[in-house]
Amino acid sequence: MKLKLDENLGVRGKHVLDAAGHDACTVAAQKLTAADDRHLIEICRLEGRALVTLDVDFANPLVFPPADYAGIAVIRLPKRPTAADLQAGLETLVRALNVESLAGRLWIVERGRVRIHQGAEGD
Repeated sequence: MKLKLDENLGVRGKHVLDAAGHDACTVAAQKLTAADDRHLIEICRLEGRALVTLDVDFANPLVFPPADYAGIAVIRLPKRPTAADLQAGLETLVRALNVESLAGRLWIVERGRVRIHQGAEGD
């Protein structure tokens, strides 16, 4: 799957997703660091890439309707996250991508589980 990693995931996330066979690029590599959320998601839409982020602003389906995009995965971490928490979130995402399609959906990824919002068609 084609994925774009928000600036809060970076190289570590890219390595995990690339190793799982996904085509991951980073916001930093495309010089989109600090881009406005709407601009970033529009770039993702134009490229046909799902966004993977820690930014909970993207978890609002009224602002960012999942059906309009290749998908949005928001990884939720504990209040005081460790590198192990991030790794667990990324591994949960990889397992989910192996069995489900992210296209047109909003996923809230937590350690060991994924909550899926399918948009208007799936409600």
